[in-house]
Amino acid sequence: MVTTFYPPYNFGGDGIYIYRLSNELAKRGHYIDIIHCMDAYFLFQKHTKGEYPNHPHIRVFGLKSRQKFLSPLLTQQTGIPLFKKYLIKDMLENNGYDVIHYHNMSLIGIAALKYGNAIKLFTTHEHWLVCPMHVLWRFNREVCRKRTCLLCQLVGKRPPQLWRYTTLLDRMLQKVDCFISPSRFTKTKHLEQGLKIPIVHIPYFLPKPLENHKKCFSADLALSGRPYFLFVGRLEKIKGLQNLIPVFKKNDEYDLLIAGDGEYEKALKKMADRASNVKFLGRLNHKRLQTLYRQAVAVIVPSICYEVFGIIIIEAFSMKTPVIVNNLGAMPEVIHDSGGGFVYDNENALIRAMETLAKSPELRNEIGEKGYQAYLKYWSEESHIDQYLNLIKEIQNKHDTS
Repeated sequence: MVTTFYPPYNFGGDGIYIYRLSNELAKRGHYIDIIHCMDAYFLFQKHTKGEYPNHPHIRVFGLKSRQKFLSPLLTQQTGIPLFKKYLIKDMLENNGYDVIHYHNMSLIGIAALKYGNAIKLFTTHEHWLVCPMHVLWRFNREVCRKRTCLLCQLVGKRPPQLWRYTTLLDRMLQKVDCFISPSRFTKTKHLEQGLKIPIVHIPYFLPKPLENHKKCFSADLALSGRPYFLFVGRLEKIKGLQNLIPVFKKNDEYDLLIAGDGEYEKALKKMADRASNVKFLGRLNHKRLQTLYRQAVAVIVPSICYEVFGIIIIEAFSMKTPVIVNNLGAMPEVIHDSGGGFVYDNENALIRAMETLAKSPELRNEIGEKGYQAYLKYWSEESHIDQYLNLIKEIQNKHDTS
């Protein structure tokens, strides 16, 4: 596994996915090496958060250089791991790997795709292959429907990526046997942007929780004594929480509980000033989140960007909790596949969905059960690992017959 971030040196869901995938494979007898960039993490953060024990079959190699922050910075601009090139090359070419799986390569360097002769996979956790800003979010205000990449990078205070104006990307993409997209939406988006790559859809997964689900939701079990809706995620503008707060200010019979932290937190708290039904809980551990999921009327995912998947949705489903999502990106796809919630296009539709679930606990439990059954069918570890290993077998068979 080759990635920029890996727990506890990570920020978003891509690192957590790699952690889960690696440990699930290790449980099944595979041996995994993780190569990630510690310099990249410390470029943004001084300390790590949480503990992430790995299976004994996993070795983790956190890359550091004497140049510290200059190493990922120059890699970001050139696409080449200049100060870590020989170390990465040596590891990928001299360890006899059967499979090399690339993930977030933004600060590792796209040029690293050429090292090694194993089966090569690449998961599109973001839109980084087609967007220097990673998320197709234009000028920090809207989804990208027209390419103005250089100007967008300058507005976003990112150094221009010079390698994107060369043939490096096209040459490196040819080194990969198959790309994996967590959603059909993201697969289509990459192809629409002009990439000519072999790409398949294998959705994310969530290991089944150890706790049982005999308890169903009921309004009198709500932790606050009042019905509440739940938001879980990083507090950033693209996550759309700023659009939820006014809704709950006008509908104060419901609470909005917010689990997470981030750079937009201060502005969000200012928006929620004097709204006693909007409560910021900060970053919470998994056990606490499970309890919050289970007793929420629903989880609301109001993202205003092109989400690649939305792991929060299946976390809610695993607790038999419905989800209400904004009609954008890959999120509606997960709701349509499961029947486990509602999709809204505007504020009125959001309020109708909230009231429908809050006023009918029986319907809420029925929809939550649909989400749970779909989670077991599509997004559990067994389903994902089967698809993943079958893809590798198919590629191996092609190699053997070519």
